[in-house]
Amino acid sequence: MHTLDISPADQTRADRYQALLPQIAAVISHETDLVANAANITAILREAFGFFWIGFYFHNGQRELVLGPFQGTLACTRIAFGKGVCGAAAERRQTIIVPDVAQFPGHIACSSLSQSEIVVPLVQNGETRLVLDIDSTQLDDFDDTDAHYLAQIIALLKPALS
Repeated sequence: MHTLDISPADQTRADRYQALLPQIAAVISHETDLVANAANITAILREAFGFFWIGFYFHNGQRELVLGPFQGTLACTRIAFGKGVCGAAAERRQTIIVPDVAQFPGHIACSSLSQSEIVVPLVQNGETRLVLDIDSTQLDDFDDTDAHYLAQIIALLKPALS
């Protein structure tokens, strides 16, 4: 059983990510199941940062994302590539940061409490395999620091995709 050292809230977000990265790696290093590892990642990130909603969507091979492990309120179950922030990130194969979801054309509102969002895809062999979706109740809550470290965190899932 692992215990986590959740960094104090007075640290910068980058400091918290840096402290969490090796801990997340240790937690998932001996598990090969993608769902189990994704579930633990969502729990760790929710505990460390208090994000409103955090979860994974997995590519089902048919240009559609299907809900995976998450922490938070009720979620959308399926999202087509190109639809909403998740579908746009999956289709473009790039991270999307949305400071104000009300300003994102075609935003899929699973909760009216969500104000900003970041979606980070995991691309393998030129194909989006999954996306990590995080919502905040605060406007403009995500930046390049989040994008940088979240990409490193989800890259830890690559061995489970093989």
